[in-house]
Amino acid sequence: MFPFFYDPSFILIIPAILLAMYAQNKVQSTFNKYVQHGAKLGMTGAQLASDILRKQGMHDVKTELVGGHMTDHYDPRSKVLRLSYKIYHGTSLAALGIAAHEVGHAIQHDEGYALLSLRNMIVPLASIGSQAAFPLLFIGLLMGSQSLAGLGVVVFMFAVLFQLITLPVEYNASSRALDLLTAGNYISFEEEKPVKKVLDAAALTYVAATVMAVLQLLRLLMISGLLGRRND
Repeated sequence: MFPFFYDPSFILIIPAILLAMYAQNKVQSTFNKYVQHGAKLGMTGAQLASDILRKQGMHDVKTELVGGHMTDHYDPRSKVLRLSYKIYHGTSLAALGIAAHEVGHAIQHDEGYALLSLRNMIVPLASIGSQAAFPLLFIGLLMGSQSLAGLGVVVFMFAVLFQLITLPVEYNASSRALDLLTAGNYISFEEEKPVKKVLDAAALTYVAATVMAVLQLLRLLMISGLLGRRND
């Protein structure tokens, strides 16, 4: 049996690593391109978010500025939509697209969108799974305990499940964003395609994360001996 750190199964996740690098480069280049394209509307991301929320009757959702780059997110616990500086104050097509995407999450929460509710429920388990899986697996291998190594694989499954659920949640939010922007006449027909490129590039990062999680699970199954391998 190969030592844990030199296990040849590592080759399984190389495609996921390459995809993640491509996705990160794609989202950065697309954002950098369209953050320079001012939208005809002239409304900032924060103004857009507030306007859509008002029209949706969601007066209890606040919009706040958050530090960092591309740290935009919706916090369902406090019902706060947090936008980074270039999105909050920006009037670009990228700013409107990302702001609308986060509003899409707020609407999902308000409507009780099932997959979002499920994702929020398993966040603690997914966090534990991502942190505890490798230590459990490593200790199990050192002790020659397949059951302990197997437990590491089981807890990692919650992290994989989180990623699998996150993917459709993010695509749904992007679909809602585009519908909100076009139906509300916030963007013109010519601006729809660039906004979609921004949203699609962002979604690709979640595709990469999902592929990584699934391939990592397959790798852990092989290392633990639960898939096609046996301890000597």
